[in-house]
This record gives sequence, structure tokens and C-alpha cells, in this order.
Amino acid sequence: MKFHVLTLFPEMVMLGLAPSIIGRAAQRDRISINAVNIRDYSLDRHKKVDDYPYGGGAGMLMQAQPVYDAHKAVTKGRRIRTIYVTPQGMPFSQKIAQELAQEEELIFLCGHYEGIDERVLEEVVTDYLSIGDYVLTGGELPAMVIMDAVARLIPGVLGNDMSAEEESFYNDLLEYPQYSRPEVWHGKRVPQVLLSGNHRKVSQWRLEQSILRTEERRPDLAEIYRRKQRLTAQLAKNKRNNIHMIESIARGCGEILYEELESGGGNLLVYDRLCKICMILAEDVDSGERLVGLIPDETVKIWVVQPFMSEVLWKMRFQKLHAYIQVLYPQKVALPVRHKDIHLLSKEDLEAINLNAFAEMLSAEISNADCQKDLPDSADGYDWEHKRNAGLVQWEEILADAANGLVYGAFQEGIPVGMIVTDRNGRLGLPIVAERFAAWEIAKSLIAGSANHILEKGRIPYAHVDTRNQKAVELFEELGFYKATAVVMEYGNLG
Repeated sequence: MKFHVLTLFPEMVMLGLAPSIIGRAAQRDRISINAVNIRDYSLDRHKKVDDYPYGGGAGMLMQAQPVYDAHKAVTKGRRIRTIYVTPQGMPFSQKIAQELAQEEELIFLCGHYEGIDERVLEEVVTDYLSIGDYVLTGGELPAMVIMDAVARLIPGVLGNDMSAEEESFYNDLLEYPQYSRPEVWHGKRVPQVLLSGNHRKVSQWRLEQSILRTEERRPDLAEIYRRKQRLTAQLAKNKRNNIHMIESIARGCGEILYEELESGGGNLLVYDRLCKICMILAEDVDSGERLVGLIPDETVKIWVVQPFMSEVLWKMRFQKLHAYIQVLYPQKVALPVRHKDIHLLSKEDLEAINLNAFAEMLSAEISNADCQKDLPDSADGYDWEHKRNAGLVQWEEILADAANGLVYGAFQEGIPVGMIVTDRNGRLGLPIVAERFAAWEIAKSLIAGSANHILEKGRIPYAHVDTRNQKAVELFEELGFYKATAVVMEYGNLG
């Protein structure tokens, strides 16, 4: 992640962040921070950047030209999400932080005086964000607050990526009370359950405490949490077909845009802001058309499970992209991992593997007809160059996902032989295994390892498998995954 800050006080930004965890992450090249002095782009010989506002009024206004030229120098013609921090903006939240953390670069524009000429804001700004209903002397402190919240969600910044999930505001709940040594302090003891060593009881206690604390200190958040719990309970009555919506809500990414559910039916529109995916349940065609009309403009994909929605979406200029069979593992018991040399991969691990090794790993996932349970002992004569070219785009996508999700790798005598990606919307991908190895068994172990990691977080592993890919369905079913009855249809916008 690259942060660019357009400011009149670059030293304030750099010195303010340098001693922090964010500053240390920048030293380790996990992130980069570029503070750009807007004065450097002033055409005035005294480097003046402000003037009186038209129409009168107190104070001075930052001029458009130096701001525009500073922004242009950073973007060099590229489109980069640009945030203007202002009390007039949308309230900043953890959900917005998660969304911004998916970007490769961000620009923060820091205002001063009475603000910035509206014309340049219209030219360069994509997002207006506020950290509260109060006024500061400049935008540097709010920009640093947002940068801190975003940067800590980037893998490798905190050191322990689980820390970003088990904290305040995760899934609309405040963080539970925490305790350290000594066991007794000022006559107050650490709760006995935390000393028990029973991880299940500890997790349950922490959830209960989070709910109690949220109800006491943030009743507004508590009501959101209760609403989502009621909704999830409704969806769970048909868990196999609704698992994509249940998991999106459980992960704290699914935003409920419309809800009108009753026992046995109703209407629901959930928007996964991280992935820009809308998920729809509708009673009938008329309800479906109404829900489609509420879809945010930035939506990239739409998931539906009701056949009549195909007609609705086609009529409203959406194109069918894929049809998926949904498989899920609702059990609490960990799956067996028989291939022992499997572990989580960092982006650096993947870069060390490199594209050539990945090409040898490709078996077109588990989807090709030539990928059988009984594989050849040798890959002599195999067209690896063709595999390399075919896998180039896929490899770039995996490298991108490594920074946002989970990638597990399988090794044999130190050689990478397979991998599997859990994407940003929480779905298990299909395993990729070199054909000259025991692909079927390694593939099962890759799925099991990734699924167990999801189970440890208290969530339900699930995957989407192309309806034409029966071998992959068999693979999941051998591990104990259940198959949904409804098909998930994926649509994109025709424009």
C-alpha cells in the first residue's frame, strides 16, 4: 500500500507517524508514505497557496492551481482514489477502513484555512471523509487517523494478522475486556475462565462480554448486531443455499441495504463492500426489479439463487457470467490434513515461488477432464510453456489475493507442488496442484488446511464450484462438504 499525503506541513505527517507501528511498517517496506508539499507547486514567487474567497467572508481559501498540480504530479495520469478529509464528509468507520485497505494506493488531500477551492475538489476528489463532527485547524491529523486505521489491516503491518480481526468494532461489537499479569492486582482477579485453558469457553466468554459492553456503551451498535443476528437466524433455515449471505454478514462485510424477511420468504439485499458484490433474495419478479434498482453504482457482481431473477437481470441489462454449485462444511470438527507439509504463504513466499514454478503447479485447478484420481508418475513431454502463458493472469491474481486473503501452499521435499486461495469474500478457491504429483490427495489436504483455518475463526468454510466441474464437487464431498440444492448465478453489468 502506498499512501500519498498532499499537505502544507509534510514534516507534521512524517514525524507524527515515524515512531508508531505504522512508521516501523514503512521502514520494513510493508507500506510507503509520501508526504507532498503543496507549496512546491505554487506558481507564486513567494510560494503563496491561498487567497481571499469570492463573495467575502472570514479567512483565506487554498487555491486550485497548486493543489491540482501536486495531485497531477503524484498520479501521473493514473486514477488513484483521492480522499479529502472534511467535517462535511461521510463518517469514517471500520467498514470503510476495510474497503480502503484493498487499494494499492491512496491519496489524502489535507485542507487548511477555510478550505479548498471547490473547483479542484470536483476535479480530483473521489471520497469525502470525516472523523467527527468538529473542526480542526487542518486535515493532517484526520488523514493520519485514517491512514493508521487502514494500514493496520494490511497483512504484515501488525505482525499478527489475527489482531486486526479480534478488536473493537469487529462485526459491530466492541472489544471484550483484556487482562495481563499479575493474576491479582489491587484485589481484583483475572476472570477464572481465562485461566482455564479451554479455548472454546474463552471464546464464548469473550463474545458474551463484547455483547454486554456494546449494549452498555454503544447501544446503537448493539442494535445493529442484534438485527444481523436475527437476519442470520432467518437465513440459516436454508443454510446451504444462503451460506454466501450468512458468511458475508458474519464477517462484518455484508451491509444490509434492504430487509423484509418473514418465515418462509421475503426480500433481502446485502452488499459486500469489500468485494463490491450484491446478493439478492426476492419474493417475486416485481420485488426483484425493485431490489435491483437499489444496487449501488459501484457494484461489480450480483449473486442470485432464484431462477426467475435471471429474467429480471437480463431485462435490466445485466449479463450472466457464471453458474455455481455451493458447497459448505457446517461441522465444527477439524478436517484431516494428510499431506503434512502444508502451511500459510506470505506474499514474499509466493514471490519466491515465482511464475515458472507456478506454471509447473497448474493442472487447470481440479477442473480439467485430464485431471484424474490416478495421475501419471511423470510429466515428460508436458507443454509447460503453454501452462506458463495460460497461468500468467491467474498468477497475478493470486499475488494480489495474498495481500488480502489466505494462500496455503503444499510442498514435497521443499518443492512447491500446490496452493489454494481463500478470496476476499471468504470463499475457498479450487486447489491448484502439479499434475506429476498425487494431485487428488494433495488437493484434499489443501482444502482441509484452509477450511480448518476458517473454522478456527468460528466461521463456516464454503466454496463456489462451476456447475460443469463435477470432479471438484466430488472432491469437496469426499471431505464431508454438503451441496446446496440451488445454483448461485453470477451476473455483471452490461453497461
